[in-house]
Amino acid sequence: MPSFLAHDGTRLAYHVAGEGSPLICLPGGPTDSAYLGDLGGLSAHRRLIRLDPRGTGGSATPRDTSSYRCDRMVSDVEALREHLGLDRVDVLAHCAGANLAALYASRHPHRVGSLTLVTPSVRAVGLPIDGELRLATARLRAGEPWFPEAYAALEEIAAGRATDDAWQAVAPFSYGRWDAAARAHQAAGDERLDPEVVAAYGAPGAFDPAATRAALAAFTSPVLLLAGEVDPGAPPAVVAEFAALLPHAELVVQKGAGHYPWLDDPGRFVASTR
Repeated sequence: MPSFLAHDGTRLAYHVAGEGSPLICLPGGPTDSAYLGDLGGLSAHRRLIRLDPRGTGGSATPRDTSSYRCDRMVSDVEALREHLGLDRVDVLAHCAGANLAALYASRHPHRVGSLTLVTPSVRAVGLPIDGELRLATARLRAGEPWFPEAYAALEEIAAGRATDDAWQAVAPFSYGRWDAAARAHQAAGDERLDPEVVAAYGAPGAFDPAATRAALAAFTSPVLLLAGEVDPGAPPAVVAEFAALLPHAELVVQKGAGHYPWLDDPGRFVASTR
């Protein structure tokens, strides 16, 4: 597995798949990038360079674990660009990885050729997601057999009464189809999450929404934001608000998709992002 040294000396791993122009892929979580796979076949059109964030997957645990904080990981993306010898990079980020991508674009706008944010977290830009909006998005799945239990758990979470059991129960809402493949994908992701890394990623000081919004308002590269139609984690209405912060942004809402749209309809996902 190829690797490089971050600016603080931590060895970071990445994975390469496919042909074509390079596309740096930043996973959510933060967790290792394995769950991204080949992004529904996008590797047939782009050379995917999936970064394992520090402390995950093949990447080393840093001596200073406060460097798990999202704003401090920006230098890891820049170190990867330098390692690859690229003057500018195209970046695709999923979920929480979108926060890192937004901060990278804010700090290094002239190093980004294009930005693709897939079902993005909006913490970096400070957009609130109302609990009722999440519930309304979830109700689009009301006809499915698992819905009553999952919706009751989501109501508890929206009311501020989240438990581990509730988070497990709402898992079906993340997928356009809650089938065996989705269950396996969810279980594998749960096994890889490191609570210490996740907690430190959004620690106090990680985000300065006003500054990030100001920087993104001047960002001139093209940006694609892709939302899943039935994803309560990143409801399309909020992703549309994110798109409105950028001068050259396009919003795509993938019909019937949840939080992992490349699994729900690979062909449609690839057609949007290639």
